[in-house]
Amino acid sequence: MSVLDRYIVRAILGTVLLVMAVLLVLGALFVFIDQQDDIGVGHYTALGALWYSLLNLPQQAYELLPITALIGSLLGLGALARGSELTVIRATGISIARLASIALLAGLLLVLFEVLLGEFLAPPLQATARAQKAFSKLNNVSFGGGGGAWVRDGDLILNVAGQSSARQFGSMQIFELSPQHRLIALGHAAHAAAEARGRWLLSDYRESRFEQDDVTTRPPGQRVLESNVSAGFLGLAVEDPKQLTGRALWRLIKYFQSNSLDAREYVFAFWSRISRTVGVMFAVLLAIPFVLGSMRSAGAGTRMMLGLLIGIGFFLMQRLIESGTVVFQLNPVLLAWIPTTLLALVTFVLLARTH
Repeated sequence: MSVLDRYIVRAILGTVLLVMAVLLVLGALFVFIDQQDDIGVGHYTALGALWYSLLNLPQQAYELLPITALIGSLLGLGALARGSELTVIRATGISIARLASIALLAGLLLVLFEVLLGEFLAPPLQATARAQKAFSKLNNVSFGGGGGAWVRDGDLILNVAGQSSARQFGSMQIFELSPQHRLIALGHAAHAAAEARGRWLLSDYRESRFEQDDVTTRPPGQRVLESNVSAGFLGLAVEDPKQLTGRALWRLIKYFQSNSLDAREYVFAFWSRISRTVGVMFAVLLAIPFVLGSMRSAGAGTRMMLGLLIGIGFFLMQRLIESGTVVFQLNPVLLAWIPTTLLALVTFVLLARTH
């Protein structure tokens, strides 16, 4: 890497990190304010709310990186353009393609940072934050959506409402099917605890069993359930797909597909993570045609506003497409790549028209 490469990469990464720091401070403040209603419940204190906000910072950084990459690149390269440094660089014979390759190098470093955040740092820290809050409030808090998780294990269909720790879950409904897929039993447990070797201890368990024209009921009590569904897997299923790592999403997709279950939501989340990570590179490249074109002499405020508008549009498009994937049963892989594909197309068109 030449001195020029290091100088431009350092200019881009420096402003990206600066923008990231500013947005994370604001994000942590908003999360802390949002926790005020929970402070005082059980043993959940203001210090606990602050710790919760700080542990969520890596997840916020992961979600904000495409936007901060664009804003930081616009500001970093824009500062070089306003100081005529890019003009001098271009005058020495450095082509647009060469500048793009240097910016692409900075983008690749940011992609590696995004992978580190999304796969190794953010998920465990966010899980720790939720567990800390749950134990402080002394409640069986659901870590997933209000509908809980639905999983299938052979002739059993399980519905889990919430999770309070690694091996402790809330209410569990059990639907037992016959080989002809006819409902033969319906059970409900107020509490489920995972034990060793695929065993579940169900507390306050009630069951109704359907035989011919008769219905027999089981009085409340305990039941030991044998199942191939582990506590770790159910913990993943209760999670919001957007909060899972790519490895966890891939395991869930394989499980759902092997049991002929609808995995579109997880397929979209998996490919959306990949496409959004790839989009970081194009966000950095998109800054070049702007700083070398009509916005060469624009101020930092104008560039930041432009970056925010493009970044928010990218974010809203992802959320809109996510809803369409689930509601309208559209192809999740194709739709997950639409925002990044559009971003790449706009980037290459503008780069080709930059002189």
